Amino acid sequence: MIAAAKSAMLNRRLALTFGATAALAPRAFAQTWPAKPIRIIVPFPPGQSTDILARVMADQLTKALGQQVVVENRPGAGGSIGADVVAKAAPDGYTLLMVTISTHGIAPAIYPKLPYDTQKDFAPIANIGLTPQVLMASLKSGITSVPDLVAKAKAGADLNYGSSGNGSASHLAVEMLKSAAGIKLTHVPFKGNADALMALQSGDIQLLSDAVPGAVGPINTGKAKALGIADQRRSPFLPDVPTIAEQGFTGFDAAPWWYVAAPAGTPPEIVQKLSDELVKASKSPDVIKRIRDAGASELGGSSEDLAKHMAAENIKWKKVIDAAKLEPQ
Repeated sequence: MIAAAKSAMLNRRLALTFGATAALAPRAFAQTWPAKPIRIIVPFPPGQSTDILARVMADQLTKALGQQVVVENRPGAGGSIGADVVAKAAPDGYTLLMVTISTHGIAPAIYPKLPYDTQKDFAPIANIGLTPQVLMASLKSGITSVPDLVAKAKAGADLNYGSSGNGSASHLAVEMLKSAAGIKLTHVPFKGNADALMALQSGDIQLLSDAVPGAVGPINTGKAKALGIADQRRSPFLPDVPTIAEQGFTGFDAAPWWYVAAPAGTPPEIVQKLSDELVKASKSPDVIKRIRDAGASELGGSSEDLAKHMAAENIKWKKVIDAAKLEPQ
């Protein structure tokens, strides 16, 4: 009996010791991190806005952490290949993802069998920025504002709008307006926004929604008419263009965004450290300039803010996609 009691007591002590050691392991690991280079996976080709912004953040993290932070491009399947790489990577803080509205906002609502779960497989770190869509009209259309567009559509005008492809942000921004205004417009998908812009300028299509970097040129040179910014605030690049919300559609928001995430299970101390450094970087005048040079508006939200934003975005885009009756292509 005495031997059994001593054995039980020893087992309890071992269990408590093991538990305490296990609990301290993540914290000890976080204290030694980073001990090697970190990579940020960009799920799109080099040279695009996502890639440019990732490199801005990589430079800042390299300075702040004392370890090289490199950008690795893993394009394909609308960004899902790169996102899946990070979802399945070790949760050790050495593999991060440049998340976009395409990979985590729109794709989950269109593709029910994605290889990753946007809510369960990632730990959000920080919001980097957004670039609003700008609704434009062909000069030949005679459309001068969003209310004018709605009035013409309701009067039975045959209006076409272009996009960079089915399920793209430029497509869904107009689908959101169609649903909000209760109007009919015919979608004409193109291989990219460059082709769609040419069709707009020639008058082959009457409408096009494009991100600010692609829209500024045609608008400022008088080749297209700006109708409205698809965001809650005006763009610093087009300060004289009113938002769509200002023109009667309160709450209208279809602005693409970017954030950085880690695999789910990454130690919270590491997530917090990365979040703190990225938020700090987003307030630097040099970083603000570089983000704006890429055509984006800086945000710098925390990981907690981002988790709420992501949940709201998933709900919002699912409603738009369901209303448009979009299916995987």
